[in-house]
Amino acid sequence: MATLLLPLTILSLVAAGIVAGHNVTISLLDSAIAKGAVCLDGIPPAYAYSPGFGDRYDNWHVFLEGGGWCQNVDACLDRARSSNGSSAKLMSTQNGIVSFGGMLDANSTFNPDFYNWHVVKIFYCDGSSFMSDVEDVDPKYNLTYRGARIYDAMMDELLRIGMGNAKNALLSGTSAGGLATTLHCDKFQSLFHNTTRVKCVSDSGFFVHGEHFMGADWREAFFFSVISTHGLANMLPTSRTSKFSSTLCLFPENLVPDIQTPLFLIESAFDSYQISQNVFSPSDTSPRWISCIRNLMFCNWTDIKIMKDFRYTFINTLKSTIENSSSRRGYFVHSCYQHGHMEYKRDSTCSSLVGNGLANKTIAQAVGDWFFDRSEFQEMDMPNDLPRNCTSFDDQPTLEKKCRDYIHH
Repeated sequence: MATLLLPLTILSLVAAGIVAGHNVTISLLDSAIAKGAVCLDGIPPAYAYSPGFGDRYDNWHVFLEGGGWCQNVDACLDRARSSNGSSAKLMSTQNGIVSFGGMLDANSTFNPDFYNWHVVKIFYCDGSSFMSDVEDVDPKYNLTYRGARIYDAMMDELLRIGMGNAKNALLSGTSAGGLATTLHCDKFQSLFHNTTRVKCVSDSGFFVHGEHFMGADWREAFFFSVISTHGLANMLPTSRTSKFSSTLCLFPENLVPDIQTPLFLIESAFDSYQISQNVFSPSDTSPRWISCIRNLMFCNWTDIKIMKDFRYTFINTLKSTIENSSSRRGYFVHSCYQHGHMEYKRDSTCSSLVGNGLANKTIAQAVGDWFFDRSEFQEMDMPNDLPRNCTSFDDQPTLEKKCRDYIHH
C-alpha cells in the first residue's frame, strides 16, 4: 500500500478538463519493502498518481522518470544522497508534491488525447534504468541495486488499483526513463488483455553507440561500467545478448529491432545531452567545448562540425534500426538543440511555435495520432543540418496564448 505524504491537489479541474496545470501528491510504495524493491539508499520507491476521469477513465499512462545512470560505487553513493537515489531526498526537495505538465497534464486544450487518463509518474532512484536486481547489499556503503524490482513492484501496485482493466495503456519515459521504456516495453504489454491497445513512447532515450563516431570507446566503456556495477549482464534480453556483448545490448540501436510492441521515438538529431555528455570523456572536455555546449553562440565551426557529424551518425543509426525492426515504428526527429519533451508544454504541445514541429504537427499531436491509429507518423527534419536554439521564446503566458490560438485555428 502507498503512504500518502501530502493531500492530492488538482488545481481548478472544470467540466471541460481545462486547467492551468495540476500538482500531484508523491507517495511512497511501502509494500515494495517486502519485495526488496528499494532505492539505492534502501528507502521505498516513490510515485505520483493522478486518477483518471470522464469518458477515458479506463485509460492509463505510466511515465518513467529519467536522470542518467551511476557507473561505479562512488557515483552511486553520490546518487544515493540525492533525489535520484533516495525517496527521502526527493520528498525534501519537492515538498511532497510534483507538477504534471506537458503530456502528463490534465488539460484538455494542451493535452487533448491524454488529459483525463490515469497518469502515474514513477520516480527514478536506482541509477540503472529500472533494470538492476542484485540480492546482496553493498557491505561497505549499504547501497542496494534493485531497479527491476522497483519496476515490478510498481506494476503490481498499479494492477492492484485497476490498471489491468485498461482499454488503452501507454508506457513512456524521458532520457534514462526513455531507455527504460524501451527495455520494458514488451514486458509492459504482457500485463494486459489482448483487447487492450498498448503502446510505448521513448522520449530522448535513443542513446547511440556510434561505432565510427568520435567518443565510441568512451560511450561503450561507460555502459560497460553501468552493467558491471548494477549486475545487468543477465538482465538484458537474451535475443540480443546472443548476438551482441551485454554492453552493446544497452544501446537502443541493438534493442529496438526485436521489440514487438508498437514504439514511438521522440528525438532531436542534435540531442543536447548526448552531444554535451557522450562525445568527449570528462578528462577530454575542454573549456571551449563547455562554453559551446552551454550556448550555441559560442561554438566555432569546428564545434558545429562535430555536432553535424553527430546528427549524421544519429539519423543513419536510427534509420538502420527502424529498417531492421520486426514491426514499424513511429518517430518524430527534429533539429532543436535539446533533450526531453513530454513533461513540458512548450516542448510537446506548443512545439510548433518554438521550432520543433514537423508535418504541421506538434509532438503531442503526432503521438496522439499515432497512438489512436489516426495516422502513422514517421517524420525527420532532414532539411536542417544545423543545431537550432528553440528554447528562447516569449514569456509563458504569451506562449500559452499563442499555443491556444494555434490549436483553435
